[in-house]
Amino acid sequence: MFASVNSVGLFGMEAYSVEVEADLSGGLPRFDMVGLPDAAVSESRERVRAAIHNNHLDFPVSRVTINLAPADIRKEGPIYDLPVLIAILKATGQLKCDTEGRAFIGELSLSGEVRRVNGALPMVIQARKAGFREIYIPYANTAEGAVVEGIAVYPVKTVAELLGHLRGEAPLSPVTAKDYAEYTLPPDLPDFADVKGQYEAKRALEVAAAGGHNVMMIGPPGSGKSMLAKRLPSILPDMTFDEALETTNIYSVSGNLPPDVSLIKVRPFRSPHHTVSPAGLSGGGTVPRPGEISLAHNGVLFLDELPEFSRAAMEIMRQPIEDGKITIARAAATFSYPCSVMLICAMNPCPCGYFGHPTRRCTCPAGASQRYLARVSGPLLDRLDIHIEVPPVDFDALSKTDKEESSAAIKARVNAARAVQQTRLAGTGISCNAKMDSALTRRFCTPTPEAAALLKNAFEQLGLSARAYDKVLRVARTIADLDGAQTIDVPHIAEAVQYRSLDRKFWKA
Repeated sequence: MFASVNSVGLFGMEAYSVEVEADLSGGLPRFDMVGLPDAAVSESRERVRAAIHNNHLDFPVSRVTINLAPADIRKEGPIYDLPVLIAILKATGQLKCDTEGRAFIGELSLSGEVRRVNGALPMVIQARKAGFREIYIPYANTAEGAVVEGIAVYPVKTVAELLGHLRGEAPLSPVTAKDYAEYTLPPDLPDFADVKGQYEAKRALEVAAAGGHNVMMIGPPGSGKSMLAKRLPSILPDMTFDEALETTNIYSVSGNLPPDVSLIKVRPFRSPHHTVSPAGLSGGGTVPRPGEISLAHNGVLFLDELPEFSRAAMEIMRQPIEDGKITIARAAATFSYPCSVMLICAMNPCPCGYFGHPTRRCTCPAGASQRYLARVSGPLLDRLDIHIEVPPVDFDALSKTDKEESSAAIKARVNAARAVQQTRLAGTGISCNAKMDSALTRRFCTPTPEAAALLKNAFEQLGLSARAYDKVLRVARTIADLDGAQTIDVPHIAEAVQYRSLDRKFWKA
């Protein structure tokens, strides 16, 4: 006796169709699974056997062979429990229904409860691409699966509930995304109105948010670097649907999607501790899971006290910052995860933090400041678009009772500037100035003759690299967009160059 059931697998972030085949033959009772199953898949034999018995069904007393096709791709996780059970019940004749055009995924408990799995969203998307009409997923995964249109998504709580539906005894109803919430910003998010002074730093972060630029903040302890970074999410531009879907995909695969959330529409803000390993940033495991840099996709990765991170952890970010994806090679395969992030770094100018402080004396020994700053490599620094000094705030600024500009007012300008960029870059596959390549930079970032002359002088005086030259033009383009200007003029270039001069001040002091 033979039966087959459709399912979907996950390899890294790539979903693919799987056919679960069940064959019952004579001989001594035995339960074999083939098709490159890992330990979790192989253990499904006992979960399926117990679930069948505990739902008052008959497990076949014969040789049972389960094949997971295609057999050349390693199968991982407990997601095949449910389709294996359905295939066995069909092969034994205990379930008579048409499963053509239907797909099943889910982990089983010993009692027959269908438990949550990771990666339901990309698997539902793949099921739709494969042409399936219906997909049955764990009830706990319904919110993320419901966001996909063009396929009927059925939530399943137990094996008994699913069998009742398939037999036509108690039909289930498919769900839609409108039944579930979107993950939005909390109402008590820190606001820029709480920040006294630091107008230059707030302006730089506004430019960074508008264009998606990377930022380095340097200043003494207590000057407000972390406070500013933590308020950045409150001014980030709204996500597009495609960006929200990409981000939700990553959180679904990693198992970090909040319960009952169908779509993440808030740009992520990740702030790993400086003891994080390179694998923690990039992703790790036999089949690597997304790391911090991928979990910050379409959002912000904040690295506080940058020189305290290991050299390997810092250098591993160089390629992903440029390419917007991170590639991890393993013996089994090569995996790529998206990681288009705004990298925000903060650091002190020296170990004690008071080098160059206007009122406090630096207590570091001679040369300590240079050795501390040298922990950040030049190539990494060159990939940061904006370098700003965050000076200590004086008493008069702190004691002011005047209301500072709110995050809502800043975000309105940021959204307007980002809308201009999305219109300009329509059809290119990118949505902000910072992600433009050299060809697009030449096309959309042409300065006036006077501005070009200023940029030439700055390039020669500061010894900028070719990469820094492009980054100055992109930052200037963002400043012009905030001003509502069609062309890049002298003030825009002057402000953009100012954001590239700080590293020369400290590193060549």
